[in-house]
Amino acid sequence: MVLLITLSFLVALVLAFVLIHRTQGHTRHYSDTMPQRFHVGNVPRLGGLAIMVGMSLGWGFGPFGGVVLGDFKVHLMWSQVWPWLVALAPAVLGGAVEDATQRLNAKLRLALTALSAVLAWWLLDVSIRRLGIPLADGWLQTMPWLAATLAIVAICGLPHAFNMIDGYNGLAGIVAVMICLALAHVSLQVGDRELAAIVLCAVGATAGFLVWNYPHGLIFAGDGGAYLWGVVTAIASILLVQRHPTVSPWFPMLLLIYPVWEAIFSIYRKAARGGSPGAADALHFHQLIHRRIVRNVFHHDDAQQMLMRNNRTSPYLWVIAGMTTLPAVLFWNNTAVLMAFCGLFAVSYVTAYVAIVRFKVPRWIP
Repeated sequence: MVLLITLSFLVALVLAFVLIHRTQGHTRHYSDTMPQRFHVGNVPRLGGLAIMVGMSLGWGFGPFGGVVLGDFKVHLMWSQVWPWLVALAPAVLGGAVEDATQRLNAKLRLALTALSAVLAWWLLDVSIRRLGIPLADGWLQTMPWLAATLAIVAICGLPHAFNMIDGYNGLAGIVAVMICLALAHVSLQVGDRELAAIVLCAVGATAGFLVWNYPHGLIFAGDGGAYLWGVVTAIASILLVQRHPTVSPWFPMLLLIYPVWEAIFSIYRKAARGGSPGAADALHFHQLIHRRIVRNVFHHDDAQQMLMRNNRTSPYLWVIAGMTTLPAVLFWNNTAVLMAFCGLFAVSYVTAYVAIVRFKVPRWIP
């Protein structure tokens, strides 16, 4: 279909295959007692590296190959892509080190994602100058430091939000693909073909990884993969709104509401119980779906039974993510409608969460 997207896909596909067969030893560092573990056996957690390399080579080949989007051929110039690579490096490489060693604490990983956010602000001039709220927009126009601070916080926080939803085979990867495709669609609507090409390379590389990740779970994205998806989608979202006044700032908000709200609600939930927001637990929405909605799978092999339950969990969350992606794409320039859908999602999420905790599954969840 597209040269750069195909290259990103093939490189990630091959590298993930190599990692599956060469890096299983590092998984011994990952304790069987960790609350977020829902698999059996030693599975490499370095899929993020495969995605990073595949996407980077797709971007890097841009000056030579170009990417065909409709009737146009877009060349990604070095000057366009190297700032993205530099900004991504601290978060993704730091996450990969944690995946391989389990020795980077939460504060250090937060610092690395913050460094990526600062680099993105410095090299790509990202800032959140519009919120679709007149009073707030007035402040942001007169206080550029506040607009830059909001952008840095968003880019720093979204990788950790993606990490929170990265619990089952294909879950975060498919959500990232849906978000990137929506960003590409709206980018093309407003004529920003370069930004569309950048996120489509991320789609291609993620698809190459997903071949091995879903349904069999032969490799996981790990922190490196979650951080990559978070940084790329955050930067792309901010740049899209920043460059094009017709795009509502609530378009990326609704598009990203599932991982963002999961992070916000998790912080609230842990704080209400007197715990640390950075502490891992097994009470995320997707984990409740896994334990209380996905039906038992009867199989003589315990590992196979866990794998099948794992695979059956992700589609529930894909549907939920799709229910926000679709209206975001349909109403990408209508702030009032987008805000209403964000509010509806927040209320529905909390209602469903409380009902599932109380063993009263809402009827709209099959």
